[in-house]
Amino acid sequence: MRTTSNPVFRNLPKQEGSGGYASFGSTTAGAAQVTQQFGQPQYTQAEPYRTGPDYRSMTIDDVVTKTGVTLGVLTVSAIISYFLVSNDANLATPLVIGGGLVGLVLVLVATFGRKMDNPGIVLAYAVAEGLFLGALSFMFTDVTFGGVGGAALIAQAVLGTFGVFFGMLVVYKTGAIRVTPRLTRMIIGALIGVVVLALGNVIASFFTEGGLGLRDGGPLAIIFSLVCIGIAAFSFLLDFDAADQLIRAQAPEKAAWGVAFGLTVTLVWLYVEILRLLSYFNSD
Repeated sequence: MRTTSNPVFRNLPKQEGSGGYASFGSTTAGAAQVTQQFGQPQYTQAEPYRTGPDYRSMTIDDVVTKTGVTLGVLTVSAIISYFLVSNDANLATPLVIGGGLVGLVLVLVATFGRKMDNPGIVLAYAVAEGLFLGALSFMFTDVTFGGVGGAALIAQAVLGTFGVFFGMLVVYKTGAIRVTPRLTRMIIGALIGVVVLALGNVIASFFTEGGLGLRDGGPLAIIFSLVCIGIAAFSFLLDFDAADQLIRAQAPEKAAWGVAFGLTVTLVWLYVEILRLLSYFNSD
């Protein structure tokens, strides 16, 4: 059973006696399964996933369109947030904390509530993360908060983020790196390790200034950010592969919202890590 570091795409079940993937219905393997979000009974190879004459399977065009819409909403929200904070710096902290918490809650609701294909939740997440990213970007780049680089640093982070995204898409499409169960386990293991270290750093910061030194801008912090960027980049391979499996399994058109949601989650994480890394170098 192939999994992915992104909970939106996790655990696509294989069909018995086939190299393809089964239809996506309610199972008991975990709340993060993509198969659970459609509320349909699991089908065998002889029973393709169809619900009626008006049924339309998901295509790559659906994925591109819905991902573009989601990122467009996020971008507009981020721009609004940035200009609000630039006019009133006191809004920065509330927007960062509020947007971040709302985004986290929506991810949990979508994942464990099996609503990854719900466009309302996906677009609400985009709005919340846009508010979070706009305010956070201002804090990282404005001298009021000890930031450096200004708008140029944000532009570099955006270019770096999409550069990594399209680079990994080329790697995936050319087959330069194959998505295997072993690679999947390695990436998920690395992701768990990074999360544990990040939480440990937060806890340690309550007792020691700088915590474990993973976010203080020193050599260890730079290495940690590079590792996070690498894991996020390789996570795209798993996400692309999982989206491919959904298309091949003829998942419903609305499943494209779940793909857009998962890719956006990874893009947000990657952008934050690249922005953080660039801020380290510009502060020297």
